[in-house]
Amino acid sequence: MAGNTFGKLFKLTTFGESHGIAIGGIIDGCPSGLKLDLDAIQNELNRRKPGQSEIVTQRTEPDTVEFISGVFESLTTGTPIGFTIKNTNQKSKDYSHIKDVYRPSHADYTYEKKYGTRDYRGGGRSSARETACRVVAGAIAKQLLADIKINAFTSSIGDIFLEKPYQALDFSKTESNVVRCPDNETADKMISKIKDIKKQGDTIGGTVTCVLQNVPVGLGEPVFDKLHADLGKAMLSINAVKGFEYGSGFCGARMTGSKHNDLFNEDGSTKTNLSGGIQGGISNGMDIYFRVAFKPVATIIQKQNTLDSSGNIVEMQGKGRHDPCVVPRAIPIVEAMAALVLADFYLINKVYK
Repeated sequence: MAGNTFGKLFKLTTFGESHGIAIGGIIDGCPSGLKLDLDAIQNELNRRKPGQSEIVTQRTEPDTVEFISGVFESLTTGTPIGFTIKNTNQKSKDYSHIKDVYRPSHADYTYEKKYGTRDYRGGGRSSARETACRVVAGAIAKQLLADIKINAFTSSIGDIFLEKPYQALDFSKTESNVVRCPDNETADKMISKIKDIKKQGDTIGGTVTCVLQNVPVGLGEPVFDKLHADLGKAMLSINAVKGFEYGSGFCGARMTGSKHNDLFNEDGSTKTNLSGGIQGGISNGMDIYFRVAFKPVATIIQKQNTLDSSGNIVEMQGKGRHDPCVVPRAIPIVEAMAALVLADFYLINKVYK
């Protein structure tokens, strides 16, 4: 299997399956001498881990990260940083009913046709459990980029939208509720929506907005390695993501150039920021903001027709512990992937600028 490594200079390779002994990763290219706050790294994992509230999967994993190389007395040594996260609460029997059945909108069918085999226990390598490794690496990247602020939050659940612009939000309130929306009134509506959907044995999607502030001018490498292109790839590599837009996004397609252009101030900043902090694929010093769309979780506790490995249409019903909505746990994943992209370009600038 190819495609297990992300990044050019600051690189992350992940390994492991949802119901294996452990998952883990190797971070290559992290500079030496970086003082790591190990508690902060664990806290990022705690934000992503399952079982943290009644509106997410009830699989109870401690998700404790163990560093096995590249870190000595909390300092990075410049050598590859290896880490593992043990799986402690697998219930593989919950998946025995899909051993010979392809779940709708999952990777079951494509994995088996591509590789000739698949680990049906929780989706194996295709499981979103792999994203815990990204959160570890992203937490280290955040510490490398200490001056840059990275804040993601839930901006919609189904048809419930956070109407306030991000400039009017207090990001410190994002962790004040289980849905991770920095507006408590909207958060209450979102939570009620998810609970109602869960009672129906169904799932629902939503969007995550992410804001990157204090990003220096000059990150991004045209032509094929534009900053927004790599951010897009990073976000679209996350399980369940169906869309990415930055700046004015698709709304910009309805505007005229005279309305869309960001006019300059004398200091090089712009009066508006419909460009989303990126021009010509390079950061311009303004806030970078983007939105990521997550589909409803594919496993639902309702009966559906599907295909089995013998080519028959059969009836199946989802079992086990699954998120009714993946969005609240996706917040630290989105932040982590954004941090990995920025860290990569930060190091590229040091080498090639």
